[in-house]
Amino acid sequence: MAEEKNKKKQVMVAIDESKCSQHALQWTLEYLKDSIADSVFIIFTAQPPLDLSCVYASPYAAVPGELITSMQENYKNDALNRLEEGNKICAAVGVTPKKVLENGNPKETICDAVEKLGVDLLVVGSHGKGALQRTFLGSVSNYCVNHAKCPVLVVRTKA
Repeated sequence: MAEEKNKKKQVMVAIDESKCSQHALQWTLEYLKDSIADSVFIIFTAQPPLDLSCVYASPYAAVPGELITSMQENYKNDALNRLEEGNKICAAVGVTPKKVLENGNPKETICDAVEKLGVDLLVVGSHGKGALQRTFLGSVSNYCVNHAKCPVLVVRTKA
């Protein structure tokens, strides 16, 4: 019990390429700075699965291996760039984050990482989708609120 009491809390901010996730990261660093000062601060991004549907000309066409490799590298570079941008935002306020990149569907991967890393608070941004868009496209923040094994803070951007 004493060991658990001395364990540093872990706060994870999930980021993607959107402005709302950058806003969530900046908001967290500004408004929760005192609360997270003695915590492990994690910035997390997911590398979504490769979608090859856009490159198939017909059901009988084979996709060249080098095209798949190139697309995978581009996805990975995009994810690494997101982490580096998040790192710069953190560095501007004197925070050194732990950077985590996982492969897979973002909403599921975020929740899996929460459990695997023992995260105590998850922060996600809100894209501000309407009810119809959420119904057809889904919502990462909504999924996390309902499936993450820790409290979830959803940061909305100002209208």
